[in-house]
Amino acid sequence: MTDPLAPERLAPPTPGQLRRLLSAERLRPRRSLSQNFLTDAAALDAIVAGAELQPGDRVVEIGPGLGVLTRRLLAAGASVLAVELDARLAAWLRRELGGIPGFELFEADALELDPSTCFPGQPFKLVANIPYHITSPLLHAFLEGERPPQLTVLLVQLEVAERVAAPPGQMSYLSVFVQNAAAAEVVGRVPADAFEPAPKVDSAVLRLRRRDDPPVPPGSERDPFYRIVQAGFRQRRKQLHNGLGRELPLPPGALEGALASCGIDPERRPQTLSVDEWACLARRLAPRLGDDRRGRRDATP
Repeated sequence: MTDPLAPERLAPPTPGQLRRLLSAERLRPRRSLSQNFLTDAAALDAIVAGAELQPGDRVVEIGPGLGVLTRRLLAAGASVLAVELDARLAAWLRRELGGIPGFELFEADALELDPSTCFPGQPFKLVANIPYHITSPLLHAFLEGERPPQLTVLLVQLEVAERVAAPPGQMSYLSVFVQNAAAAEVVGRVPADAFEPAPKVDSAVLRLRRRDDPPVPPGSERDPFYRIVQAGFRQRRKQLHNGLGRELPLPPGALEGALASCGIDPERRPQTLSVDEWACLARRLAPRLGDDRRGRRDATP
C-alpha cells in the first residue's frame, strides 16, 4: 500500500483529478456545508508556512474534507485532531489516514465541540481551511475558550480576513473582539480558482497569534467590554458621545468623564478606536452600567 504521506501524495489533486475522485467515491460537494476543495499547492504552502509547525506540535483542524491539508500537517510532524461533520468524508479520512500515528478524527459539528477537550492540558494550534459560514462563531468558540490556541491559521473569505486584521480607522466589532485576544495579520491571498468548485469570492490566509496579556483578560471583565463595543458599533456612523449615549444606560456625566479619562475625543467614531482605547473605556464605564436589554451581547462577532 502506498505511504499516505509519501511526497507524491502531499500535492493536492488537480481540478480534473478531484472531479474524478469525487465521482468514483460517489461524493458531491455540499453547498450547505460550504464545501469547496482546495486544489492549489501554493495555497497549502502558505497555510503550512503560516502555522510555523514544529515536530510534536498539536493541531486542531476543522473541516479536513479529503485531507489535503491534513497530510501536510502530519508530514510536518504534527499530531492532528481533525473535526469533520460530513459522514461520507469522515469515512474517507478513516480509510486514507486512520493508520497514521498522531492522527485522530472526531466526526462532529465543530460548533458543538468544547475546545477545552482538544489536547487537554496541552498547548495547541488551530489550522484549517474552514467552512466560511462558521468563521465568526468558530472564532468566538476558540478565542473565548479556557485555552485559546497558541496560533490560529485559517483560510477564510478575503473580506473577513481584512476585517479581522483591520487597523484603527477601519475597525469593526469583529476586529476589536479578535484583536483583544490575538495579534492578527493576513499572510497570503488565495484566488477563487484555487478551489473546486470555485467560490464567488477570493480568500486569504489569516494568522492570529494569541496575546498572553490581552487588554481585557478572560473572566468577568469580558461581558461589559463586549457590551460597550457592540453598543458603539450599532451607531458606527455617529460620534461616540452621541452613539454610546443613546445605546448605554449610564448616569449623567459618566460617558463624558470616561472619554476624558481615557484621552478619547468624544467626537471620534467607533471604527477609529484601538483595542486598548476600547479596553480603557470599558474599565471606566462597566461599573456605571445599568441593566438594559439593548446593551447585552446579542450577536456573535
